Amino acid sequence: MSRRSDPGSGAGGRGGAGSQPDPLQGLRQLQKDLGRRGRRTARKAAASGAVGVAPGALPIYRKPGRSWGRRILNTAIVLTILAIVAGGAGYGYLQWKLGQIASNKCTTCTTSGGGPIDSTPYNVLIVGSDSRAGDTGAAANAFGNTSQVPGQRSDTIKILHIDPGNHTARILSIPRDTFVTLSDMPSGTGLSNENKINTAFNTGPDALIATIQNTFGIPIAHYVTIDFNGVINLVNAVGGVNLDFPYPVRDNDNGNNNSGLNIPTAGCQTLNGNMALALSRSRYFQYYANGYWHYDPSSDLGRIVRQNTLIQAVVTKAKGDTLNPIALNNLLNAVVHDITKDDQLSGNGLLSLAQNYHAFSPSSLQAFTLPTAGAVNSWAGDVELVQPSDALSTITTFLGGPPTSTVTTPPLNAYGTPMATAVTTTTTTTAPAVTQAPGGSTAPGAPTTAPPTALQSYDPTPC
Repeated sequence: MSRRSDPGSGAGGRGGAGSQPDPLQGLRQLQKDLGRRGRRTARKAAASGAVGVAPGALPIYRKPGRSWGRRILNTAIVLTILAIVAGGAGYGYLQWKLGQIASNKCTTCTTSGGGPIDSTPYNVLIVGSDSRAGDTGAAANAFGNTSQVPGQRSDTIKILHIDPGNHTARILSIPRDTFVTLSDMPSGTGLSNENKINTAFNTGPDALIATIQNTFGIPIAHYVTIDFNGVINLVNAVGGVNLDFPYPVRDNDNGNNNSGLNIPTAGCQTLNGNMALALSRSRYFQYYANGYWHYDPSSDLGRIVRQNTLIQAVVTKAKGDTLNPIALNNLLNAVVHDITKDDQLSGNGLLSLAQNYHAFSPSSLQAFTLPTAGAVNSWAGDVELVQPSDALSTITTFLGGPPTSTVTTPPLNAYGTPMATAVTTTTTTTAPAVTQAPGGSTAPGAPTTAPPTALQSYDPTPC
């Protein structure tokens, strides 16, 4: 594992011998001169017998009012110091802090395309890893440790499309159970190449990036991964996130709460890191209404919608904290050790990206989900099948044009056979929603519901 340092962020970047002259030297000297002048005036007052001054002591000399010139000077010095700190030391500190993020070489990332300091649109793969490495205490109790859940898979797969020239951003979510042919998997893994897409992350991001590019034609220039601890620490660092739950909710997989989600009361709630992670991971989401527990029939698709709501809430809270240096430092401390990126995504580039998008409103982020339909494969189990025509339309809208990479391994059908690259739109059907009363009895009249592409009436919203 290697780390990449940005020019000017190391020792000697500022200060020390041979550094440039102090830009405040003239102002500081003027302030000293004014201070000496005031002390000379005070001594003269003492020599002339100023009232209330002991012999040989300096009086506390006060002029009738501080001059406007002195006030302006002091204000100018303060403002200039703040500007120098914010623009120089602050920038250098942020570079140094971001330089602590672990960086690895990406062998499958595209070499063409833009970057944070370019105006060319580009795509960043954002992966939420389910690795339990480093989990201790409450996190290990809630989500297990490496002996209980070895290896890693991509618990969340999102692609961020950034257009620096237009200052726009879009995000595309790929369901983790999408059935595909895995690309660039190392030999000896024992994994079938016909598999769920999240399995491609088992050995790291390279195979997942290759799989996305070969299956959907979406070029990936950079990647960022964050583990469970990173999500927990990020949410805790911003003081939790506020979400309004229309109903009590929980995660319930035949009596097992897999994610740990448990919100027993409705209303606006402040979620800490553990509960925010539990919400984002819940695939067996239930809400309590009209005396019964109701299942969300969309499983992973509904989970993606709630993840996007959580992202919006976290980004909104974090943007407010960037105005507070202490809060910003706490935020950086909380996440830099839980994130990994490719070595071409530099700290300087991340800062440039943050500056370009500082005024970007999280609520204006366009979110898309790859169209899929549920099915069962004989060896992979429950899978999501890509709907090719709908998927092509969604990807084209997401990218602002047709995919630019060559598709070499089309998505798979339920039998594990590559789909034709051009098919008519397929009508999707889903199993009826299963609802249960608190005691386990089935609620009457459970409706059939199509997978949502937007927030549903039972989903939480920012508050």
